[in-house]
Amino acid sequence: MSSYLIVGASSGIGKALAHTLAETEVHVYGTYNTSAEHSDHPNLSYHHLNVLDEVLPLDFLPDSLTGLVYCPGTIDLKPFKRISPTDFVADYELQVVGAIKTIQAVLPKLLNSANATITLFSTVAVELGMPFHSKVAASKGAIEGLTRALAAEFAPTIRVNCIAPSLTDTPLAASLLNSDQKREAGGLRHPMKRVGTTADIANLAEFLLSDRASWITGQIMHVDGGMSTLRT
Repeated sequence: MSSYLIVGASSGIGKALAHTLAETEVHVYGTYNTSAEHSDHPNLSYHHLNVLDEVLPLDFLPDSLTGLVYCPGTIDLKPFKRISPTDFVADYELQVVGAIKTIQAVLPKLLNSANATITLFSTVAVELGMPFHSKVAASKGAIEGLTRALAAEFAPTIRVNCIAPSLTDTPLAASLLNSDQKREAGGLRHPMKRVGTTADIANLAEFLLSDRASWITGQIMHVDGGMSTLRT
């Protein structure tokens, strides 16, 4: 049975993906940090993991891993002048260094699989340049660079891709969607006239992890309601 590790599977896109994958007869190892999570599904198990720890305890994983998905992120929109260098470093530690540490830790397990793949997450703000997004854009810009570099280095053994969503209805974005007015305004900014759902993103992630995407690597895939490319 194929095995997947989803870091940050207790909420939002990671949780939706964990449940989507579990229905495809693979085993999903999901992780949580502050909010404990449990599943009764036979193909889904949850384990505590703090990616900021110096050593990542991943002894719950099998010797062979088919795929890794790294979901942790933050949304903290502020004017640049109100963000300290320490804030930038903390965000980079979570979003970039955490991904690097996880990939390095499971790389031998991925190499034991015949069709291994890694999926990372960025944001539409890297492509567009949006006010008050300097912190997240800086970290996710690094993720996009890391995606392409690792895809080149790991080819043809491990595929590496990245998904760049726009505003998606997750707990992480709750403060941006906590009223009907905000939700409507957020939707109207997109050519598709709605905000994204976790299913919108999880469906693409599930595809990228599958053999159906076996000729796709090094890509930044925009799932953003057309925001990054269309002007309507």
